[in-house]
Amino acid sequence: MALPALAEPDVRLTIVRQQESADGRGVRVDYLARDPGGVDVAHFAQCRFRAPGRPLRSSELVDIEIDGVQLSEVKRYFLIRFWLATPEARAADPAPLGDIASLPILPPGAAYLLQQAINGLPLTAVYALLAAAYSLVYGLVGRINLAFGELAAAGGYAAALGAGLFAGGAPALLLSLALMSAVFVAATWGMAASRWVFQPLHRATGQIVLVASIGLALFLQEFLRLTQGPRLQWVSPILNAPFGVARSGDFIVTTAPNALLAAALALAAGGSLISLMALSRFGRNWRAYADDPLAAEMLGVSPAATTARAFVLSGALAGLAGATMTAAYGAVGYGLSATLTLKALAAAIVGGIGSLPGAFVGGLVIGAVEVGWSALFPINDRDLAVYALLVIFIALRPTGLVGTRDTITHNLFPRRS
Repeated sequence: MALPALAEPDVRLTIVRQQESADGRGVRVDYLARDPGGVDVAHFAQCRFRAPGRPLRSSELVDIEIDGVQLSEVKRYFLIRFWLATPEARAADPAPLGDIASLPILPPGAAYLLQQAINGLPLTAVYALLAAAYSLVYGLVGRINLAFGELAAAGGYAAALGAGLFAGGAPALLLSLALMSAVFVAATWGMAASRWVFQPLHRATGQIVLVASIGLALFLQEFLRLTQGPRLQWVSPILNAPFGVARSGDFIVTTAPNALLAAALALAAGGSLISLMALSRFGRNWRAYADDPLAAEMLGVSPAATTARAFVLSGALAGLAGATMTAAYGAVGYGLSATLTLKALAAAIVGGIGSLPGAFVGGLVIGAVEVGWSALFPINDRDLAVYALLVIFIALRPTGLVGTRDTITHNLFPRRS
């Protein structure tokens, strides 16, 4: 953004290469300056910032060199004060999305479809993780926990706090601490919910447990409002620098690393969860207790321990969903929890509630429906379309896309354990 202000008038700039410094506090940009006569002259510029990572304000620029010549403090002050913070500077950026010329060319329809699919990645990841949390609990005890949205919100607040404590650090460190904070807090809350709400009601009817989970959701939502404040909390953007993926004429398909990271986290969590349930002792105990609680208990499976671990794991998934949402959208608030709860439940039912692979399939379907509706129809009716799809599945295919009738009915009979 500084180069157009420092170059000669009527010069066309072409970015050749960008390279970050080893300490993360600077960047070198190699570029070509084409004069009105059509002659390209190679140059390079180097910038230094106060702290590692992507600078959030133009005032963080502490040094700039053009071809090894340092810009004076006076020129740097005027550059920052009267150019870098203006819309004209952003519009004059010679390569805001990287090397656009080398991007693959797609037909207009395919480019638009690809952009919408990329836009839906973070939301789809959140729905899939929460749907998996639903299925993990319902598949074991046949009960629905309507407080997962609040657990995700708690995870989002914890992620924001974890990132804020180490602001200015390397992005990998910030994300790691944010994810660990979110998973720990939500898993702890999930364990507390199991111990004090669901396990004392293990012999109660489904309606009683449902009402208790609604009460838990209201309590947690009000707790978050009182402790964190009624407004959205915004966090510093991390790994949000956009780059081009493909193009169609003047339309550039863009994404950012945080969107791809959200999809990668959901994919990794899904693979790890399925492997855990298939290969670990906990997974075998979970499947045995879900199939026949009495027989599993007679063979040494502890109902309390299995249920508690399932709630801890489901809470961790909800916390990961909250951290993903915070990292992707930069905001967290308790008011989003109710919407997340209902849409994640819709994803679990569409995929096949009680089926872990089905939960991720359902999250993909709900995310695709939201993105497709937003692209083609008024966005105000998007939620109505999602809930209409839920009603259709409940009426015509209650087992979902992947689930079986056994996953729906085996837990509806009275338990003998």
